Amino acid sequence: QVQLSESGGGLVQAGDALSLSCVVSGGTFDAYAMGWFRKAPGQEEREFVAAITWSGSRSYYNDSVSGRFAISRDNAKNTVTLQMNNLEPEDTAVYYCAASPYTFGSGRNYGITTNYHHWGQGTQVTVSS
Repeated sequence: QVQLSESGGGLVQAGDALSLSCVVSGGTFDAYAMGWFRKAPGQEEREFVAAITWSGSRSYYNDSVSGRFAISRDNAKNTVTLQMNNLEPEDTAVYYCAASPYTFGSGRNYGITTNYHHWGQGTQVTVSS
């Protein structure tokens, strides 16, 4: 049973930084591409934030976070990290990490929730203005 556990959320002010971590257990971590998604208050669907391939050689970002957020992974520690800088109130959401067993030639496929088979419970990030 693959399990994902996020940590690092909290309440910060606009302009601050925050780092989210996700630890994966029960599976072969480097067999998975990893993604971060978020669901803001009032949203029905989870929004793609960032993804990284199994090797870490490629990463992809939603335009709204590009240049502010950075995704990375440590395959020796079964951990994926989302470093969030210059946070904005619009970044307020529950953040979820997810694992996908697929490798895609097109980065857009990493932004599709149904391509991910395993999900964490989420961690709340609140950014005050």
